[in-house]
Amino acid sequence: MRNERVVVGISGASGAALGVRIVERLSALPHVEIHLVVSDAARRTLDLECGPDAMESLLPLVRCHHPNGDIGASIASGSFPVSGMVIAPCSMQTLSAVATGRTDTLLARAADVQLKERRRLILLARETPLHLGHLRNMCAVTEMGAIVMPPVPAFYHLPQSLAEVVDHLAARAIDLLALAAGPLAKSWEGTSPPVFRSGEAKDTMPPHGE
Repeated sequence: MRNERVVVGISGASGAALGVRIVERLSALPHVEIHLVVSDAARRTLDLECGPDAMESLLPLVRCHHPNGDIGASIASGSFPVSGMVIAPCSMQTLSAVATGRTDTLLARAADVQLKERRRLILLARETPLHLGHLRNMCAVTEMGAIVMPPVPAFYHLPQSLAEVVDHLAARAIDLLALAAGPLAKSWEGTSPPVFRSGEAKDTMPPHGE
């Protein structure tokens, strides 16, 4: 079985732990090859929010770490096949670059490649509140084929810690890449069991249109 290549980008918005956890969870999946690119601002955020050793702790988990200034890297070309890319967190500056096709960094160029090759691009856009320019950029990248996933926590699984919130968001982002055999994130199953009509087998689907 061939490896599934995934590009993980970390930009300078708050929420660096999201990128870290996505790399950690992807590295635990069999046959996944991670290509990492981190912006200069993200390095500062990693140091501030995750500790001075956060960046170094990621390197053993990835196949290749590409400097953000290396626009000649493999992931800058559409001829280098990958399964998709996730940027977590995605700053408004990075979102703007993707929305306008400004590819002066490897992070933005790699994202642009996903769009032009019709591959999955997941953007964990991190900002609040949002002004009209932010919203228009989100609309623009969505129209081009990206998936905008603001890291809004789910509370239905009753998280007991911030780490559990981050882990669930990371799992949801990876699920959008459709790499694993089944969902990694805990799914909502409803508040009550389904009700079946009298005499109907539980494994029988209702007629089309009901």
